[in-house]
Amino acid sequence: MSLHKKFLVLLVLIGFNSSYSQYKENDWEERDAWMKVSEIFKIAEINPGSIVADIGCHEGYLSIHIANKVGETGQVYAVDVRKDRLEKLDEHLKKRKLKNVKTILGDYDDPKLPDNSLDVVIILDTYHEMDDYKEILAHVKKALKPEGKIVLIEKFKKHLLNKSRDEQTDAHTLAMHYVKEELQEAGFTIKTEIKDFGRWKKEEDKRIWILVGAKL
Repeated sequence: MSLHKKFLVLLVLIGFNSSYSQYKENDWEERDAWMKVSEIFKIAEINPGSIVADIGCHEGYLSIHIANKVGETGQVYAVDVRKDRLEKLDEHLKKRKLKNVKTILGDYDDPKLPDNSLDVVIILDTYHEMDDYKEILAHVKKALKPEGKIVLIEKFKKHLLNKSRDEQTDAHTLAMHYVKEELQEAGFTIKTEIKDFGRWKKEEDKRIWILVGAKL
């Protein structure tokens, strides 16, 4: 293998490992130290009995936290476009004896959620990957109850300030102002804006922001 090809393979492996490490079970405890899940639940108004969807759930880090919060009277819909992630989540649920989570294999333009049934939909560190975000937002709005909420949580890499939307999403990040406009265009009312919710993985360059929109 040429030196150039070896370098390309190394870049791919580095990218793969950095993208997925925080979603594996053995990294969840470390993630709890900076994710501030309990504060997210307060902002989203997720309580015992709430019906919540986690779109882009990966192997279930947030879904399991939500399941424990909403309890036996609540319901969680964990959505991902990869079957292998959902199979891993099912294993985690079985091990923890959690029965209030339904895993859903979604499409890239449709999370396949039940209509008019959800109190909250959370999209964590996934919206920037959604090329079909207009269709996704329309489906989310249809799935929410009246006055139900969408909660978008993203990390923004400050060195990409003033770059285009495409340039940002290519770098797996997205500024709040783009998403705020898209939520409003989709018919949501902005209820909460948090421009600085801490640092993603405690890395100074990656600021976490949160937007909460309500269904009109």
